[in-house]
Amino acid sequence: MIRKLLLLLSILTLILAGCGQSGPQVVKVALVAPLTGDISAHGQGMKRAAQMAVDEANAANLFPQYQLQFAAFDDRGDPKEAVTVANQIISDPTIIGIVGHLNSGCSIPASQVYAKKNVLMITPASTNPKLTQQGLKNVFRLCTTDDVQGPFAANFVVDSLGFKKVAVIHDKTAYGLGLAELFRTQFVSRVYPVLSFVGIDVGEKDYKALITKIKSTGPEIIYFGGMHPECGLITKQAKELGLAIPVFSGDGVLTPEYITIGGPATEGDLSSMTGLPPEKLPAAQKFIDDYARLYPNDDMQPYDPYTYEAVKMILEAVRQVGTNRDSLITTVAGINFTGILGESSFDEIGDTRNKTITIYRVTNGKFVYVD
Repeated sequence: MIRKLLLLLSILTLILAGCGQSGPQVVKVALVAPLTGDISAHGQGMKRAAQMAVDEANAANLFPQYQLQFAAFDDRGDPKEAVTVANQIISDPTIIGIVGHLNSGCSIPASQVYAKKNVLMITPASTNPKLTQQGLKNVFRLCTTDDVQGPFAANFVVDSLGFKKVAVIHDKTAYGLGLAELFRTQFVSRVYPVLSFVGIDVGEKDYKALITKIKSTGPEIIYFGGMHPECGLITKQAKELGLAIPVFSGDGVLTPEYITIGGPATEGDLSSMTGLPPEKLPAAQKFIDDYARLYPNDDMQPYDPYTYEAVKMILEAVRQVGTNRDSLITTVAGINFTGILGESSFDEIGDTRNKTITIYRVTNGKFVYVD
């Protein structure tokens, strides 16, 4: 009887020991972007690119000591939702890095939440300068800022297009208003007054009264600060009212969805974009080919390459120093990363040192590289 009890105890001990054994440490990279709503095309593209980077790392068995996972969160492009999601993220100790957000209005408040737990954040797309001016050590930006993009656009209007009369519209968001203000400041500094500077609400559909008023001032071009759903309707309705002038905007409209919304009215419209076009970078060709192979029915969105690069940066930091949050932040702050965007590094406040801006024009129903 005693032998049987000892045997049973031995078996039970082995079973409990087996149950106590754990597998590789779970490590998650998170993406936060608008996965639903009017601008979800941007967010879904970012999600595809982030998933690619994580899948490639797992396929290459880069981290045999970890169970690397990808987690996607939907902020719906709404600042309040972004804060809610950020609080969910910092409660999960397995998340060691965040790629996001798309909208500056989401990134700015969410970054303050991530800073509470020293969670590394790299935004591939938020361009408002205020994000990194907060002095948070955990925040980095892979795209060029609007204090470069806005003035560049104003100079392009004057020097390359030769226009002296501009009407400015913005969507009142941190991104749209900030970009429009920076454009206006530079345009006025060239000794040309802005004919009008008007804000709209995100989600509006009818701009005909506004456009009629703008038309009466005689602009040669409209500059818009905001995203593609509103801008597509503005250019369409402007042409319907006989205001046959180009609309120029920032990176928020550089998506095929803009042309779908605006239709033929978008022909000749312009957009600026941070960085060089991926197709102009030899290192990005494999990414472009793989993206097309994996997602044959989906258009690449403007910040998909930046999202892919941001995930790769986080994984490189993990490779170098492991998963300690403070160590990851320090490593990314000093990183010199060679990837599909070329050489990337950050300045003392976390902004990219790459200040390139590219101009695109809608030609034959597609955005085409101009300058």
